[in-house]
Amino acid sequence: MTKKHVLPIAVLTIVLFLSGCSGSTKQVAYFQNSDTISLAKSKVLYDAHIMPKDLLTITVSTTDQEAAVPFNLTVPTTTSAANRSSYGQALMQDYLVDNDGEIVYPVIGKIHVGGLTKKEAEMLIDEKIKPYMSKDNRPIVTVRMSNYKISVLGEVDKPGTMSVGNEKISILEALAQAGDLTIYGKRENVKLIREDAQGEKHIYKLNLNDANLINSPYYYLQQNDVVYVEPNKAKAQNSQIGSMTSIWFSATSILLSLSSLLYNIFKN
Repeated sequence: MTKKHVLPIAVLTIVLFLSGCSGSTKQVAYFQNSDTISLAKSKVLYDAHIMPKDLLTITVSTTDQEAAVPFNLTVPTTTSAANRSSYGQALMQDYLVDNDGEIVYPVIGKIHVGGLTKKEAEMLIDEKIKPYMSKDNRPIVTVRMSNYKISVLGEVDKPGTMSVGNEKISILEALAQAGDLTIYGKRENVKLIREDAQGEKHIYKLNLNDANLINSPYYYLQQNDVVYVEPNKAKAQNSQIGSMTSIWFSATSILLSLSSLLYNIFKN
């Protein structure tokens, strides 16, 4: 090998290096086939279903507030000031859904709400309390889930557990709140860990590169879902997915180093 072969070899090395980078970037973009699928199946209004261990806040409003009092249990809170405890503003009583999907509700007793949506639970409780009120009273029942939360772990910018106030969150919204995937996260193999009403755990694989995810029954997350983003196998190498500026700087550095090395070898 002579000196005239040094530069062509170095250039070929850089070209192969950049080609590998170009191929890897194809795994970064979400919904790559979005122009080839139908989103008709995604036309669904999601409603969360009540699960065991959910905490429900239930309020009853009527024109006669005295009639609603027995159904609106409160828990007084305590505040501390100068080493003294005093009662503060009362909070609404939360009702824990047991493993059988039941709550113990005042006056009524046990009510089975497991598997129901919020609206279905409101209608059921409304029917249960009507016999205890006069015909003039038209109760309005409101049910909220107090502990609706999901967790996002793994290769995301801000892993952790987040509360969901509106009882509805998609996989994309959850990842957005977690700061999105890092460049090392496997976008084609995101794992969803979910526990059903019988306590059995299931693991589902989600492909963020595939736009069909929007039509998936797992697009919306349930309470207590765990999303895990697995790191890729070549985590160090895939840092090349960064900005093109850093890639070109790296390529230039390699080119100069390789040229200098080969020059010194064949100079002697």
